[in-house]
Amino acid sequence: MTRRPGGELKVNGITLPDNYKFAPIREAEVNREMVSRYFKDMMEYAESDVIIVGAGSAGLTCAYELSKHPDISICIIEQSVSPGGGCWLGGQLFSAMVVRKPADRILSELGVPFDVSANGNYVTVKHAALFTSTILSKVLQAPNVKLFNATAVEDLIIKTDENGVQRVAGCVTNWSLVAQNHDTQSCMDPNVIEAKVVVSCTGHDGPMGATGVKRLGQVGMLSEVPGMKALDQNTAEDAVVNHTEEIVPGMIVCGMEIAEACGLPRMGPTFGAMLVSGQKAAALALRALGKADTYVSH
Repeated sequence: MTRRPGGELKVNGITLPDNYKFAPIREAEVNREMVSRYFKDMMEYAESDVIIVGAGSAGLTCAYELSKHPDISICIIEQSVSPGGGCWLGGQLFSAMVVRKPADRILSELGVPFDVSANGNYVTVKHAALFTSTILSKVLQAPNVKLFNATAVEDLIIKTDENGVQRVAGCVTNWSLVAQNHDTQSCMDPNVIEAKVVVSCTGHDGPMGATGVKRLGQVGMLSEVPGMKALDQNTAEDAVVNHTEEIVPGMIVCGMEIAEACGLPRMGPTFGAMLVSGQKAAALALRALGKADTYVSH
């Protein structure tokens, strides 16, 4: 194949010569850089102030609010390679994201543009990915946050104190590909991360959904997990925010996972409750850590 010379090009004032060359690097350098940083993070976050399980819209909003407190270490665990949960699309294969007021306030704070509805009751972001990518970028730039994606929570750490009270004290994790193939592979023991507070927001029931509350039911810390009821948007969004709570000592549950725990209606493709539920979970975590309570009910 003969390469045809094209001369120099410029992009934003940067010259791209016809024979472009990167600075030299060795393959081992790339390997060492990635591995050393990953395991440094694992060492640093082996004891975290807050673990957030699930990096969907509720989990990312919770992380964003907590990241404003630089003295708090925040570990996010997401089973998917791609964080964002169901919030990359507004619903089905339609891209627009509907957010009912007053949850539009966080969109304004993040700088996410939106259109206001004719009746003024809700706003619409032109693509849900615009919200997801914006808040994800801000969360990942925070120096006190580490996201471990492609990582599954397989179990909880539960301790019993001298009074016989059980408390969630962290998470048992494994790489998602390992967790999904335990039945076909030999035993692969997990990793553990301790935390003062666990925020579980893994969404509604599914292969990796509602895993926190389902496990609490299995070990008897919840008497029942009734599951999510049929759709009712007006009831569901209010209920999700109002029921967001520290459901057992050491674990706060928010987003659609609280609907599974409390038998609340599903809400479909409207996201205001996800954002405010995440904000409330952050405030409850701050309270549990002995910090100022910043949540104000609307």
